[in-house]
Amino acid sequence: MIVESRIVIAGGGIAGLTLALALLKRNIPVTVHEQVASPAEVGAGLQLSANGTRCLFALGLERAVRAIASEPQGKEVRLWSSGQRWKLFDLGASSEAAYGYPYLMVHRGDLHQLLLRAVREADPDAVRTASRCTGFQQHAGHVDVVFADGHQERAAALVGADGVHSQVRAALFDARTPEFTGCVAWRGLVPRNRLPEGLMQPVGSNWVGPGAHVVTYPLRGGELMNFVGIVERDDWRIESWTEAGQTHECAADFAGWHADVQTLIAGIDRPYKWALMGRKPLEEWTVNRVTLMGDAAHPTLPFLAQGANMALEDAIVAARCIDANRGDIPQALRQYERLRIERTSRIVLGSLENGKRFHNPALADAEGAQAYVTQQWAEDKVRQRYHWLFEYDALGVPLVG
Repeated sequence: MIVESRIVIAGGGIAGLTLALALLKRNIPVTVHEQVASPAEVGAGLQLSANGTRCLFALGLERAVRAIASEPQGKEVRLWSSGQRWKLFDLGASSEAAYGYPYLMVHRGDLHQLLLRAVREADPDAVRTASRCTGFQQHAGHVDVVFADGHQERAAALVGADGVHSQVRAALFDARTPEFTGCVAWRGLVPRNRLPEGLMQPVGSNWVGPGAHVVTYPLRGGELMNFVGIVERDDWRIESWTEAGQTHECAADFAGWHADVQTLIAGIDRPYKWALMGRKPLEEWTVNRVTLMGDAAHPTLPFLAQGANMALEDAIVAARCIDANRGDIPQALRQYERLRIERTSRIVLGSLENGKRFHNPALADAEGAQAYVTQQWAEDKVRQRYHWLFEYDALGVPLVG
């Protein structure tokens, strides 16, 4: 029986590239197949909490990541109508003191290019572009991966890191239809020179209101402000980050909101909108020599800011499992799933609950909002909601099971 050693990864996004780098650093051969010809992530922000930066720093990327990031001093809750502020939690030095690693905000495209360069430095031939995985055939000692151009590649394992519309997931299980959440998200970037100094503070802000919320935070050392606005409406069902909208339409969705929110929206050149689709957590995502990772395994709503962090954690844990079980890849992938599925499912469900908290009807009037925010964002509840996320150590989780 021929036993292959190369790992094939479908998808060259953050999950796929991080896994590739983690495997290459362990001298495990890997090939990443990315369907687009020129890999580049869309322009949007990512929040990397300590559980995520821990993973990146372990790959030797601390200096490079810090060079592209903004490090906020804290996060705050703001009320949609009055702009009133409540502290959510301290960051900056506080994050490093509590968890050993910083909480950083980065431009998705910057992080993607950093990871791509690191993988190509480790192996110039590791990433193949314009190469889309469409299926596979499993065998006793290998898996044959099929691509859109008709060619096949033999591998020890196939990892589907091909995103929310994963072809590998569809082939492995089925093309499950997601459920529309009733929310539409807007995103955009605002240059620093279009905003008053008061809107460029080194903090992340969660604006909360009845039926909608807005998240803002600085990127690229404060040169940009990232804007994400989520509103309850049912007339847009396209789940794509590249569908352009109109600034006036975005502003209309937040009519009556504080002037700071309207100023931010007015500074966006081209806002993008996408429908938020909900998916129940999978009960399994591994079959023999094929597994899933990142959004392909556990697509989540953005209400805990953990999507990218989950992808980073997945990659580190999977690489450790493969390294520890080189002679039994199916066992390695089963171990990876067992170590990750409970945590990621909890995050998926927790994100859904947090969205309801952000949009609660009690936020409609100032008096009700004061009581609601004080109760829901009390220090003990914030710690209960976030501490277990930030303290997680993907490098130290025991490889048992």
